[in-house]
Amino acid sequence: MKKLFTLFVAAVSATAVLSAQDAQKAAAEAAAALTAAQDVPVVAPKPNYWTNSILNQINFGQTALWNWAAGGYNTYTLSAAIDANANYAKDKSTWNNRLQLDYGFMYSADKPILQKTKDRIYFESKYGYKTDLKHLFYSVNFDFKTQFNNNYKYGTPKNGEGEEPTIQDWLDARTLMSGLFSPAYTNLGIGILWTPKPWLSVNFAPLTGGFVIVNDPLLRNTYGMPLREDGLDKTVGENFKPFRFELGAQLKVDAKWVINDNFSYTTQFVLFSNYLNKPLNMRVNWDNKMFWKMAKYFAFTISTNLIYDDLVKVKPLADGTKVPAVQFKEFFEFGFTYTIANKK
Repeated sequence: MKKLFTLFVAAVSATAVLSAQDAQKAAAEAAAALTAAQDVPVVAPKPNYWTNSILNQINFGQTALWNWAAGGYNTYTLSAAIDANANYAKDKSTWNNRLQLDYGFMYSADKPILQKTKDRIYFESKYGYKTDLKHLFYSVNFDFKTQFNNNYKYGTPKNGEGEEPTIQDWLDARTLMSGLFSPAYTNLGIGILWTPKPWLSVNFAPLTGGFVIVNDPLLRNTYGMPLREDGLDKTVGENFKPFRFELGAQLKVDAKWVINDNFSYTTQFVLFSNYLNKPLNMRVNWDNKMFWKMAKYFAFTISTNLIYDDLVKVKPLADGTKVPAVQFKEFFEFGFTYTIANKK
């Protein structure tokens, strides 16, 4: 019995010693792991200097009449728009890019053809480098503007007495007004950017050069393109050059008010003075857009575009000639909207 007790005590002691050794070993391993973890350098997240957003819109409109005494026609409109922004900011440098695409058409029961209502391609890129003065940047500004395809003015077709005009009659009666690269405007300007408020920027580029391009010979006289040689017949489109170089000063004012997550207003006002031809007759572009989000995926949009160009002949006179005039376009639309965006 004494021997059994002695063996039991020895076994318990040995077990205790082994357990203590295991605990000591586990503690040492944990301390070593902790020390190694402390030696691993902490990797900071890579900074993101870009903010991007894409606003997508599809708008639909309809007018339906049944036995309407005042008259009118059933109409359907469909348009799409993309407003994409990619902006970069790091240290003293900023680089803002914006692409606007608009396209829309209308069908009216009085004309068996589709009529275009919207068509625009507008790209802007603006680089700024901060000066020692508050809110002032040296700037380089580039912009390009044209449209996707031809746009027409539709007249009343002539056909045989008592016969309904055919689709071809309607197509023959239309007058070409503009087209892809007819015209196109491109400018590159160097100047100063002033940003007194987060919602306001003013860019003045006293050295701005660019081209006005009119690829279609039928439209070159309308958009004031120069003759290839003095004295040539102005009724022949091929006698005009397809491009016109301009060198002047440009003032561009951009403002955007965001009232809340559902309502915003943006405006851009641009003046251009051509040093090479009547610098006091400035070209004016003024765009406005009011966006009101009514539900998660639906919104109202009101947009206007105003243009005045002393070289663009748009208003017909009694003798058939055309003269410059203020051009104005307005849209009131409701439809689907969806925005894809990232933030810093």
